[in-house]
Parts: sequence; C-alpha cells; structure tokens
Amino acid sequence: MRPLSIRARVLYLAIVFAVLLVGSVTLATYFFVADGMASSAQNTTWRLTRLASQAVAKATTTAKLQAASEGLFGEDREQEAFRLLMRTVPDLFTVGAVEEGAFALYVQDADESQFRLVWFSDDRAVVDDADGLVQTLSDRQPLQTGPVDRDLLTGMFTRADLGKYIVHVPLDLPDNMAGVIDVVYLPTREEGILDSARSPMFIVGVFAMMIAVLMMQVIMGWVLSLVDNVRTAADSVDAGQLDVRLPEEGEHEIADLAKSLNALIDRLRRRAEAQTRFVADASHELATPVAGIRGYVNILRAWGAEDPAMREEAIAAIDRESRRMARLCSDLLSMIRSEGVLDFRNVRYDINAASREVLAGAATRYIDRNLEFVGPDEGPLWLYGDPDRIEEALAILVDNSCKYTEAGGRVQLATRRHRDRVIVEVSDTGIGIPEKDLSSIFERFYRSDASRSQETGGFGLGLPIAKHIIDASGGMIWVRSKVGSGTTFTISLSRNRAKEPKE
Repeated sequence: MRPLSIRARVLYLAIVFAVLLVGSVTLATYFFVADGMASSAQNTTWRLTRLASQAVAKATTTAKLQAASEGLFGEDREQEAFRLLMRTVPDLFTVGAVEEGAFALYVQDADESQFRLVWFSDDRAVVDDADGLVQTLSDRQPLQTGPVDRDLLTGMFTRADLGKYIVHVPLDLPDNMAGVIDVVYLPTREEGILDSARSPMFIVGVFAMMIAVLMMQVIMGWVLSLVDNVRTAADSVDAGQLDVRLPEEGEHEIADLAKSLNALIDRLRRRAEAQTRFVADASHELATPVAGIRGYVNILRAWGAEDPAMREEAIAAIDRESRRMARLCSDLLSMIRSEGVLDFRNVRYDINAASREVLAGAATRYIDRNLEFVGPDEGPLWLYGDPDRIEEALAILVDNSCKYTEAGGRVQLATRRHRDRVIVEVSDTGIGIPEKDLSSIFERFYRSDASRSQETGGFGLGLPIAKHIIDASGGMIWVRSKVGSGTTFTISLSRNRAKEPKE
C-alpha cells in the first residue's frame, strides 16, 4: 500500500477517528462510573454520620440515666455521666454498620478556643481541621470538609483515588460540654471497583478501535474495488476496447456512476461503429467512380486515338463519374459542416414563402419528370429560426421525394400551426419505403433496396444532413410510409424565439 494512496489516507483517518471516538467514549464511561462511585462514597459517609450521631445521642442519654440511678445530683451527676459516656464510646464504633468508617471525638475547652481529642478509632480519623470544628459548633449543623480538589479522571491511568470524606458532627455532651465527632470514610471499596474496571475498559476500547479501523478498511476496500472497475473501464476505453461493462448492481452512488459510464461507453461504441461504417461506406462510394474513371482512362489510352466513338463514350463516362464524385464530396462536406458548430440565425421569417421557393427550385430541376408540385396555403406563417438552414433541410426532403416519385406523380409541401409550433409535411406519391427500413433511413449512407433499384445516384447522406439541421434547430422530424403509396416526412418547429441555438 502506497503511503499517499487513498487507502492509506483513509487508514490514517480511520485510526485518528477511532482513537478520538473510542477514547472519548471510554473517558466518558470511566468518568460516569467514577462519578457514580464518588456518589456511593458520599452516600456511605452520610449514612455513617447519621448512625454515629444516633449512637452518641443514645449513649449520652443512657449515661445520664445510669448516673442518676446511682443517686448522684448536680455537677457530680454530670461528671459521672460524661465519664460513663467516654467509657462507652469505643464500643459504639467497633460493631455494626459504623465499623466501615473512622471516628474521632473532640471536646471543646472551657475557654471555647481549643479542642481536645479525647478518643479516636484509628489514625485515619485524626485530621487537622480546627476551623471546621469551630464552624460546626457555630452553625450547629453537620459540616463536610472533604474530599478537596478531587479529579475523577486521575484513576483512568493510575491507581484510583477518590479522596477522604470528612464530616464534622456537633454533639451536646454531659457536664454542659460541647463536642464534635469526626466521621471519616476512605472509599477503598469504590476505588477497588474502579481499579478492577480500568483494564477491561482499556481492552474493550482497543478492541473497539481495531474493529472500527477494520470496518473502515473493509468498506474502503469495497469502494476502491468499484473505483478500480471504473479505472479498468477507462483504460479499456483508452486502449480502444469499448466492449467493457461496469457492474450496475446496488442502489448506491457508485452504481449510478457505473450506469452513467456504461451509457457513455455505449455512446462511444455506437459512435466508433458509425465512424468505422462511415469511413468504409465513404471509401466504397469513392472507390466506385474512381475505378470507373481509371477504366475509361485505360480505354482512352488503348483505343481513344483510333476510335472517335469510343473516345466520346469514354470522355462522357469520365465526366459522369467525376460529377458523381463531385456530388459525393459536396454531400460529405455538407454533412461535416452541419455536424460542426452551426452558426444559426434567430430571425423572424415566413415558412410558407420559404416552402414555395424550395418547390420552385425543385420544379425547375425536375421539369422533365412532369411532376405536380403542391405548395402551402396562401398567406404568411411566421416563426423564428434560420430560414437558410430550414430551406436547406426542406430542399433535401423535396429532392428526395422527387427522386423516388414516378413521372406524373405529386410532391406536396404543406404547413399548419399547432399551438406554439409549426408543422411542415413533405409528402409524395412515390415508391414508398419498406417498414423495416424506416428506423434506419436517417443513418449515413443508408439506402433501402427500393431506392437502390431506382439508381438515382444518391449516396444516403441527404436525410442524415436534414435530420441534423432539424435537431440543431430545436425541432423534431419523423416519417411514415407505405410501399407503393408514397412517403410523408413531418417536421415540428417552435414558433417562439429560441434562447440559444443548439450546436
């Protein structure tokens, strides 16, 4: 795989995308799990606080009742109750649910400026937070002062550390003394859960990234295989092989591209076939008069000087064949010119007047055929376009009708308006065109058997030229015919000014 190929670039992009996506999801998941563990530790701390407060309050009441039962009064009773409470406190925090935490009991001195640590369950419970103790007694409400500056994501890459949860709880002790009990909770259980989840999360994250990259590569491989088919087709077309076909299966963009390229290849193949046929037909048509001329030249060389009749016959044949070649060359030039960039005018003209001029010219050329020419109705019929081009197309159609209509027949050119278009019909009473040939008469050099039998001297280029002119003018042309009954060519042209002539 080339470093700068599309597949390589998509691989780099897939890796970056997978790292960002899976990494973000993994970090978010760990953050929410860590936040849940922190909330669990918070709830456990306040549960221990509630249990500790209840236990001390109950023990204080019990100590006062026990001191009273011993017959003590006044200050002696309070001092005895405090002594009994201090003796009971250690037992309160070594059994039951409160053993999860660490506890420390502070008593306020008489001057209310210092606190004295009178008992603690273990070293974890001893924290240096005199300000918190003072504020707790001042507000007479439990006060939480830990953890401080907690970062839930630090445990993502190192050992989890949720901090130390500390709550100061104010107490009313016997002998009119004020105290505070510190409830300290170290969330080792929650941290252990996070530590145990870290490795599986990393493994799942890496596995998800590999799956994402692999899927991207599989999809990209499929797309590139389709693109490779397009490249293969392009190489085949460049090499002149136009029989290649791209797979069109599927409802996706590549399939749409394949369909478009297949249509393009089909058009190129048809054009190449038409070009090949054109060259072959043109060569054949040119070869016939050239062969005739060379043959009569040889006759002239052999007998022309001795036989005047043979010389005149040869000269006449050479003249006939040369004129035939001239007509063919003229038709070829007309066709090439019409298929180039056509310079169409867009002026207002009378189609009826143009039709009458075409018929007048045909009547002059075919005066010896005794044909009846019928023109359009009197009066103008206006439309926009290029009158010279349209006259050229009409002249080809009328000339075609005259060639294939027997002497005494009729050639008619009629026009009519149909909504925003003009319909022109060129009809005759000639030999007609076989139905099997109707779809091919606009192809270059195509001539039906019936037309060939008449030996009219045509080359099969007139109708293709006429159709190209009509198409380039924004019109349409079609034909209907019946053998022995005549032929009708129908042209439909727009009456409105064209926005832009076609090429």
